[in-house]
Amino acid sequence: MTPEATLPWASPAVAPPTVLRSRAEAEVYVASVCFKHGPPKLLGAELEWVVQHSGNPHLPLQVRHLADALGAHVPSSLVPDSPQIPLPHGSTVTVEPGGQLEISSPPRASLTELIATVEGDTAALTDLLDPTGLALSGSGSDAHRPSRRLVDIPRYAAMETAFDRIGPMGRAMMCSTAAVQVCLDAGTPAEVALRWTALHDLGPVLLAAFANSPWLGGLPTGWASSRMQAWFALDPARTRPSRVRRDPAADWDPAAGWARRVLDTPVLCQRRAWGTWDVPNGVTFADWLSGALPGRPSTADLDYHLTTLFPPVRPQGYLEVRYLDTQPVGQWLVPVAVIAALLADPAVTAAAREACAPTVGRWLPAAQHGLRDEALGTAAIAVFELACQALPALDAPAEVQLLVEEITEHRVRRGRCPADDLSTAMAGSTGLNGGHPL
Repeated sequence: MTPEATLPWASPAVAPPTVLRSRAEAEVYVASVCFKHGPPKLLGAELEWVVQHSGNPHLPLQVRHLADALGAHVPSSLVPDSPQIPLPHGSTVTVEPGGQLEISSPPRASLTELIATVEGDTAALTDLLDPTGLALSGSGSDAHRPSRRLVDIPRYAAMETAFDRIGPMGRAMMCSTAAVQVCLDAGTPAEVALRWTALHDLGPVLLAAFANSPWLGGLPTGWASSRMQAWFALDPARTRPSRVRRDPAADWDPAAGWARRVLDTPVLCQRRAWGTWDVPNGVTFADWLSGALPGRPSTADLDYHLTTLFPPVRPQGYLEVRYLDTQPVGQWLVPVAVIAALLADPAVTAAAREACAPTVGRWLPAAQHGLRDEALGTAAIAVFELACQALPALDAPAEVQLLVEEITEHRVRRGRCPADDLSTAMAGSTGLNGGHPL
């Protein structure tokens, strides 16, 4: 959500901003920066956590407490003159509006390297928080506290204003949710359409299998993934899944469709040297090009606008998978390993897409019911079996392969997702009989 929370993916130096003269010019620019072609070699991850007080998850978080805990790693959104030193293995730290922490790894050439990087930096982050009485939650939502914005910067104030026009889910998303995001190269020109489509086809099944946010603000919501419930409801123009072709033709370029969508999405905010960044409701970037907002937009303004679109799969030069809840402690690497395995071999990708064909587009049932949806549960078994078979070719650590196999056997085959276990635990601890995601 923070514009600086993007992976330092290998790319040429950014050209100086230029003023945009037409919609056509803007669309060409979007296509060029959002879909960078090349052999798919790199893998990255962004991990978010709800931060809680150890032993008292109901206690409100304070900005000063969090900033002191992070020390020299604290981002400028909390301490403007912070040196913002990366963690020991190179991941950068950012803070979401409600105080959730995020680390963004450097891109790595293998799953093994990525796991070592993220595990090392997660341990370093935990070591920073532990002495201050703070802890990272293993849930995709804040199960205990009401949504409350802590970070006071113009971007978040403008987002809050824009989302409040639609309903309450904007604040819930901004302040009370956390995700595991997986980042992969877009691929060569011959591969990119299929990889883009595959990540969308797999989406509902993987969303359901890793749903882990059945409670929000102290109450069960009736959804396995309250996080994705919030995302889909807060502003559909910027959060709905992109349209894809089930059988992409050789000449189909998803970049063109994405560029049109970007230009037709309302502007969330306009950066200014002083005052608020609010903009009138419903003004699209194309409208801005036509004079609906003061000044002519530049490529820098368009780059910033791109950071305010939040679909389940977002192109940022690489492809960013955004439909996965934060996982229970020690399990973040499972969705990363599964997606890496399914996308590493075109034959495996094709088989996974075929298994998911009956569930394409079932985003809302996936978020609400998890793997208790029969079609999603059946597809998940096939997809996880494919991932287990493909992982050895990635030279994944043996313990990672074993963990994926155990989750396949003891959770996926039983039609369960992490939300089921969390619901049971939460209902038992509170005495409420409402934690079940159905």
